[in-house]
Amino acid sequence: MIAVRRGGERGRSRLDWLDSRHTFSFADYHEPEHVGFRALRVINEDRVAPGRGFGTHAHRDMEIVTWVLSGALEHRDSLGSGSVIRPGEVQRMSAGRGVAHSEFNASQDDPVHFLQIWILPEARDLPASYAQRAIPADEMRRCLRPIVAPDGEGGAVTIHQDARILATRLEPGERTQHELAPRRHAWVQVASGALTLNGEILQAGDGAALSDEPHLTLGATAPGTHALVFDLA
Repeated sequence: MIAVRRGGERGRSRLDWLDSRHTFSFADYHEPEHVGFRALRVINEDRVAPGRGFGTHAHRDMEIVTWVLSGALEHRDSLGSGSVIRPGEVQRMSAGRGVAHSEFNASQDDPVHFLQIWILPEARDLPASYAQRAIPADEMRRCLRPIVAPDGEGGAVTIHQDARILATRLEPGERTQHELAPRRHAWVQVASGALTLNGEILQAGDGAALSDEPHLTLGATAPGTHALVFDLA
């Protein structure tokens, strides 16, 4: 079974420095039919103006993953972590017992475009922690490369949940496949381009929930297609 969430139907928050699209209910946007999928709670597609960003704010009991699509995002947190995240780098912050952080566009000239993803942890009150890793672009070509996984498989960053995030980059005519184990579920989010997913046409910004689908087949129909697959318990 496939349930498609069209990008144009997502919630939206707009400020003079921020344009954010919410796949699931978030902050002032609440839609009872879209409050998350399995342990996946948030996929926000954010565009932040040059030199602007999110001031210091706190989280707890959440696994927060950041995946930059273009530009550069500067991160600071109460753990002492500080870095600039660029395309091809995955960041995971386990909020655990509590952490405060800020995120700003690292450029004074160009916008930054990124996905912020929240996943419920396997337990409450875990120690807060931070990880960041570069994922070479060629390792995502025509395959599904793990970028987040509970055991850090394949060079992925770890996460405190039975969930994996895999990334692919495809050009028209190229395909990749993923097998779901019994009783597993998947969410597919198209970051750019367009693809078919088990025969369903998805455009940039679209997402889809899959259950009782043992095989996922993704085929690009537009140049520069980039997508994330979430393999969830």
